[in-house]
Amino acid sequence: MNESLKTADGRQVLRIERRLPHPPEKVWPAVTEPEHLREWFPAEVRLDPRVGGRMTFSFGSAAEDAPESVGRVDAYDPPRLFAFSWEEELFRIELHPDGPGCLLVFSHVFDDRAGAASFASGWQICLETLDGLLDGRAADHSLRPSARLHESYVERFGLADGVVETTGDGWRVRFERQLTRPAEAVWAVLGGTAARGGTTTQDGTAAPGGTAASGRPPAGFTTDEFPAGQVTALDAPTLLEYAWEAAGAPAGRIRWHLTEGTGHGARLVLEQTGPAGTAGNGATALAAWRARIEPLARQLAEEADRQP
Repeated sequence: MNESLKTADGRQVLRIERRLPHPPEKVWPAVTEPEHLREWFPAEVRLDPRVGGRMTFSFGSAAEDAPESVGRVDAYDPPRLFAFSWEEELFRIELHPDGPGCLLVFSHVFDDRAGAASFASGWQICLETLDGLLDGRAADHSLRPSARLHESYVERFGLADGVVETTGDGWRVRFERQLTRPAEAVWAVLGGTAARGGTTTQDGTAAPGGTAASGRPPAGFTTDEFPAGQVTALDAPTLLEYAWEAAGAPAGRIRWHLTEGTGHGARLVLEQTGPAGTAGNGATALAAWRARIEPLARQLAEEADRQP
């Protein structure tokens, strides 16, 4: 298996190559006919097999009763090329003769770069299932991508890197990282059980229905390079924001936000702001938070793979 992730026209292009010991004529029905697709593709598919034909995708054991999303056939050239859209995402399956077998080239075009490791690990399981079906083995629908596999794609595709941006009044460091455990589990590992309460406003007062945050954040949310000041916003288990200090005075904000992810777990968005004239601190923050997030991600992956 050979995988790559590139950017083209502002979108992400995941490409997976897999050599199969079967000719294109045998593989073609498995990648185009609904009764075969349901055995390895992650949704129940119905399609009109012609260019411009309508496609529907549904999930659940009773596909006819499940919510549907739609797409269209963009290319249909047996037994060589099948391309289609699924809502805003594009898919392409190419079959190239390769001796007695063929080279399958699978492409997925999407916008969510931080979700690329989830997509790649999921498609790897799907294509391994397809390979087994072609060899006559029954599909194991209980298979799920391991968290370690997910993390290997994060590393391979450079998805653990953050960015430093210049703003109108200083700088901002931002990380967006797909994790492999739900927000509650991430919060607990960070020590968030010591930081509970409702949403608070920027000045630390209680928002309607919330409880005022007070004190300093748990150590798991901090880094030694930027001393933590007072918590300014708190909504467990998804949000914690606090001031960081320089020379004993607030200098900027650090914000941890756990949002819905791509199926493996929560999506972490971590941001730190700093004042103008301290650009070097942006590079320091980039390194410090990378060093903080990576052990967290590894620990969560180990926990995820221990789950039943």
